[in-house]
Parts: sequence; C-alpha cells; structure tokens
Amino acid sequence: MVEWTGKPAYQQVAEQLRQRIAAGEFDETGKLPSLAEIQEKYGVTVTVARAAIRQLGTDGLAVTHQGKGAFLTPGSAEAAKLANPESALADLQEQINSLRAEVGDLRARLEAVEGQPPSA
Repeated sequence: MVEWTGKPAYQQVAEQLRQRIAAGEFDETGKLPSLAEIQEKYGVTVTVARAAIRQLGTDGLAVTHQGKGAFLTPGSAEAAKLANPESALADLQEQINSLRAEVGDLRARLEAVEGQPPSA
C-alpha cells in the first residue's frame, strides 16, 4: 500500500496513521494498531511499522508501553489535525462561523436591550 513517492515508507505510514488519528478513528488516548496490524494493512515490514510508531511518538501523538502497544496521547487528535493544513483550515473556518453566529446573537440581544425604555 506504500507507494514510491520519494518519502521513506515509515513516513508514509506515519502520515496515514496521523490522518486516521485526525479523523477520530481511534478513541482519545486509545490504542493504536499493533505492529502486526500495521504490517498487514500497509504491506510493510515490522521495521517500517516500528519506525512509523516511533515517528508518531517523536511528534508527540503517541506513547508506547513495552508488551502493551502504542497509545494516543491526550490531545493527539487535535494535534494531528493541525499537522494537516487542510484540516486545520476547515477547523478554523468552523470556529469563525460559530463566532459569527454568536456575535449576531449578541447584537440582536443588545439591540433589544437598547431599544427598551430605561427601567425605573
């Protein structure tokens, strides 16, 4: 499944895992696929799978526990989204739209308050 792109295979696998993390495919602080599962899914060696998990650890997205596997760190889904510019841009656009709606609501409330005669 890894293609010749000029990037090392472990980086390609790490990027695909990062995209899955950003998409919320794994529960927050949940377990990542095992090395065997990564080997099978991406058609890579155990060395490549191990290096991909190590890269996620270096990026602060995962921690490993010998004999137990690799687990997401708190906030890893958000961090993975920020690593992808398109995803980060979509999140920012969503936040902007939400803020616009809140500002509109506040304006309407303020106009309603200012339009009423002062209370005695």
